[in-house]
Amino acid sequence: MVADTSSPTLAANVLHFARLLRRAGLPVGPAETIAAHQALTQVDLGSKLQARTALRTAMVHRHEHQEVFDQAFALFWRDPTAAHQAAAMALLDAQKEKKRERPGAGSRRVAEAMAPPRPPLTPPEDSPVQDAVLTVSEQERLQRMDFEAMSAAEIELAKREIRRLTLPLDLRRTRRLRPDPHGPVTDLRRTIRASLRQGGEILTIARSRRQTRPPPLVVLCDISGSMSRYAQILLHFLHAVTNDRDRVHGFLFGTRLTNVTRQLRHRDPEVAFQMVAHIVPDWSGGTRIGEALATFNRFWARRVLGQGAVVLLITDGLDRDGAQGLAENMDRLHRSCRRLIWLNPLLRWSGFEPKSQGIRAMLPHVDEFRPVHNLASLRALVDLLSRPMPARRAGMPERMAS
Repeated sequence: MVADTSSPTLAANVLHFARLLRRAGLPVGPAETIAAHQALTQVDLGSKLQARTALRTAMVHRHEHQEVFDQAFALFWRDPTAAHQAAAMALLDAQKEKKRERPGAGSRRVAEAMAPPRPPLTPPEDSPVQDAVLTVSEQERLQRMDFEAMSAAEIELAKREIRRLTLPLDLRRTRRLRPDPHGPVTDLRRTIRASLRQGGEILTIARSRRQTRPPPLVVLCDISGSMSRYAQILLHFLHAVTNDRDRVHGFLFGTRLTNVTRQLRHRDPEVAFQMVAHIVPDWSGGTRIGEALATFNRFWARRVLGQGAVVLLITDGLDRDGAQGLAENMDRLHRSCRRLIWLNPLLRWSGFEPKSQGIRAMLPHVDEFRPVHNLASLRALVDLLSRPMPARRAGMPERMAS
């Protein structure tokens, strides 16, 4: 059965569905809405599979948006009263302690999009006008607030700020050459090849210049119990960096090392973190830093530490194995990369002293020792990596305060 083109109900439903997808974060505009309505007029609306395929073909342009679309289609077209029940369904699902299946990626976002909009808060007429300085002070307070002391709403604001951060690295000269008429290197092969077009007469000298590109970035992040709150927020920073630049490699470790580079390349953060959760078995568990670094040095160092790589090691240095083999593996990692930066949330305390065996074993083998506990420390890290690397000096690195 082919739907009637002039059906006002069909057009209204497609319009409401397009608005739902926009609220859920999908780039759906008037062109996609018109194309979706035309596609539905060419299929059998009695077939749910045909209708979903037609809408997805017209309204989804990226692979990572398909899961959010499927969640929205299942909620919107299943029940006319689903829009009023979506918020209650999401709340009940969150209160279930034991669930056989995890909700699909994008389900929370779709449920929030289907919930009725809240009325804007209007201050009473006799209330004083709020000064804009308060907004600036709140922003400054969020920059300095410790991640561990943030509320759920403040964490969401911090995640939005983290997604806006970009991580420029100082450019490095490579062995590859690129054509440049004013370059310092004479390209004899291109010169002879160009002369063949002129009957063997050399009219111009081809020149080249060495290419410059930022070095690879490798992030090793501790996800043990003592680091779980920080790791959840720093994972958003790692996801933003992975999608902003190429040659970024991410690894998570607790009692074992897990490569999450491929999962973090997904542009949708909700889908990416759900994929990470499926492959990381030791979240909020113990810590074996020495064993994780040994695994990285053995299986991954030669693959990802070439061309002057920069390594960010994010951990508090509290090793369950008592720093067994930690100094040797840190020394090998330090000699394999161009720059090793240790980010430790314990540096937020003014009276911090390296008393544990793990911290004392790691500290002599790093180039920078910096805090990572708030947005200001992340911005300081971005500023540090955008500057040229200073020459390596022997001995303990100086403590960098935030």
